[in-house]
Amino acid sequence: MKRINTPYYLILGLIAGLFCFAASAQQKTVKTVRPAATSSLDGKSLFQEFCAVCHGKDAKGGGPAASALKTQPGDLTQISRNNKGNFPDTKILAILKGEQSIAAHGNADMPTWGKTFGDMNVNPNVGQGRMHALVMYLQDIQAK
Repeated sequence: MKRINTPYYLILGLIAGLFCFAASAQQKTVKTVRPAATSSLDGKSLFQEFCAVCHGKDAKGGGPAASALKTQPGDLTQISRNNKGNFPDTKILAILKGEQSIAAHGNADMPTWGKTFGDMNVNPNVGQGRMHALVMYLQDIQAK
């Protein structure tokens, strides 16, 4: 039987290429799209439409896009528990507006909804109303 002498660097290159291909095929990404305008002012509906993709329908951090993020989204039902039993509504509103950052969000993986909601209507008060509705919804779903 005749032996084929293949240079070792070709074999190593082939193996390295296969590993790179396998690694890139498993990498998940989140496609960023501009949110559609909404007429809703209901906190639960707004959460399901804009937040559940990352935080999950139950707000516990397991949305369909969560695994593609650098940091797992937080369990939003534990906000009060993590703040000595008090819901920090002013802080949550500031986070939604983009006025206060969260270290876990890194370089702003979480969209800030202040500008987005404000841009959906001519009246900026409607955007404010949506953010307040989201804050009230989050307060309502806190674990007891």
